[in-house]
Amino acid sequence: MTLDQKDNLQEKFMALEKKVNLKVKKKRLEKLNQQINDPTLWQNPNQAKAILKEQNKLQKQIEDFELMELANQENDLTSLKQMLQKYENLLLFSGEYDERDVIFSIHAGQGGTEAMDWTSMLLRMYTRFFEKKGWEIQMMNQVPGEEAGLKSVTINVQGQSVYGFLKAEAGTHRLVRLSPFNANNLRQTSFALVEVLPVLDETEIEIKESDLDWQFFRSGGHGGQNVNKVSTAVRLIHLPTKIVVTCQEERVQQRNRNLALQILRGKLWQIKEQERQKKEASFKKGTMASWGSQIRSYVLHPYKQVKDLRTGYESQQPDQVLDGDLDPFIKAYLLKFA
Repeated sequence: MTLDQKDNLQEKFMALEKKVNLKVKKKRLEKLNQQINDPTLWQNPNQAKAILKEQNKLQKQIEDFELMELANQENDLTSLKQMLQKYENLLLFSGEYDERDVIFSIHAGQGGTEAMDWTSMLLRMYTRFFEKKGWEIQMMNQVPGEEAGLKSVTINVQGQSVYGFLKAEAGTHRLVRLSPFNANNLRQTSFALVEVLPVLDETEIEIKESDLDWQFFRSGGHGGQNVNKVSTAVRLIHLPTKIVVTCQEERVQQRNRNLALQILRGKLWQIKEQERQKKEASFKKGTMASWGSQIRSYVLHPYKQVKDLRTGYESQQPDQVLDGDLDPFIKAYLLKFA
């Protein structure tokens, strides 16, 4: 191995060391271990499983990095090279929340029925992408459009490095096409806003019960005996911020309550991040799904192109992209901003 190759390896390790921030990961692991040792944890099996899953991932990452540190200290460059190659994805997924599951929402913007149809098209695109990744999805809430499509949809996405991948998709997506809803088949521009929030636990975002206004109503989403007979759906209003969260997909009220709190924690975290980072394009609050705020354009007419306006990456195969082929766009974003 040449001197330049050795220097390159050590530079890569130093870059990884800076991004991984082992101190933060160990602090998070310590908090997870405390939660696991709490005998009341298994009163909420879903939360317990999520915590165990994150604990196992974090423990493995810490052990892997400590082995790399040892190889670097002992100047074992062959082992260091092998481990860096195996775990170089840590350079892309080393953010504090990158390993978390996600609350993923799509909201119709300007464009009326067109925008609602565009929202349903995006849901199909992302659902296919999630399936290709082998991720699990759970519907949390959806509001259908009056004529077609969806006004909004919120789902829980679970899997490997979900937030690490999907943070690249947060922002306004613009569609240009010949309108199927216009008798004259005119060209139409539509907008939809994608919101990506990491799943957080109670200890990370404090919510006072006195700040909450709970409302309960009958769900109209499933059919069967529960519909119009039992008030299983919930609407949660956070009084200080006026944030409103609605959940009605589950048939048990307590589950909808838990999901609503999960979404609220994500939204409160989002506001804190907005205040801290001042990156309006990455967060929903204060951002309108309209001209001038889009992160990606999908043009189906008069030519065919999908272009990410942040990275410049583009594809002339919009059908493939809309069928869930998003990896090249996400990789380009991570290489530039991670």
